[in-house]
This record gives sequence, C-alpha cells and structure tokens, in this order.
Amino acid sequence: MKVILASDHGGIHLAKEIVSLLEELAIPYEDIGCHCTDSVDYPDYGIPAAERVASGEFDRAILICGTGIGMSIAANKVNGIRAALVHDLFSAKATREHNNSNVLTMGERVIGAGLAREIARTWLTTEFQGGRHANRVGKVTSYENQ
Repeated sequence: MKVILASDHGGIHLAKEIVSLLEELAIPYEDIGCHCTDSVDYPDYGIPAAERVASGEFDRAILICGTGIGMSIAANKVNGIRAALVHDLFSAKATREHNNSNVLTMGERVIGAGLAREIARTWLTTEFQGGRHANRVGKVTSYENQ
C-alpha cells in the first residue's frame, strides 16, 4: 500500500502525527503539504492528492483540514474517489469494510492526535469485505461513470 497525505493550514499538526504513524507502520507515503500556518486553500492540496489516488499512483490518501469537511467535499469531486469524513473508530472500520473508501478525511479542530492516529490505523489496516457491499459500491461507480 502507498499513501499520499495532504493538509491545509488547519491540519498541519495532525498531519505530523499521521506521518509518524505511517512511519511506524512502515507504509510508504508522500506528504504534499501544506507545511505552513499561513492560510491556504484546501482544494489546492486535497484535489491533487485525490487525483493521484484516482490515477492509481497511490492506493489511498489521508487528507486533513480544520474540520475535514472541505477536504472531503473536494476529494469527492474526483471520479473514482470515495472519501469518508471520519471522527470515530466505528466509522473508520465501516467505511473500509462496507464502502471501500480510498480517502480518509479528518478535522484537526474536531479530534485530538491520539484518536486521529487510532482512526488512521484502523482505516489503513481494515480490508474491504466485498460481497453485497461490492454491488453497492459498483452502483456508485456506475453512476459516477455515466
């Protein structure tokens, strides 16, 4: 698995925690920023990261902003992306098992570092169940490709 990580100014501290987790798990990653506290626009980071997942260059992305909402909206505009905004462990597991999400978004102003690390760990290590869920994900993909 190869992961791309992106954040805006509202998510840089949480992004550092996720970098640490990826290194602990020995998961190859690229952090495309931002790496500053100056105000930046989340689509400038979230969309390119999502495009690189959609192209197959990366398997998954983790995107962080102040709430996670902006990054989720931006990423979900890219064909082939199933971005999930997650702030609890149950949803982190369910979105992988049932929705085969390929982008995780979180909000630094919403959750703390410890929970964010556990969410990311759960999301990264949970497999898609397929079966009846594959049919549902397929329906979304079919609609998207019309």
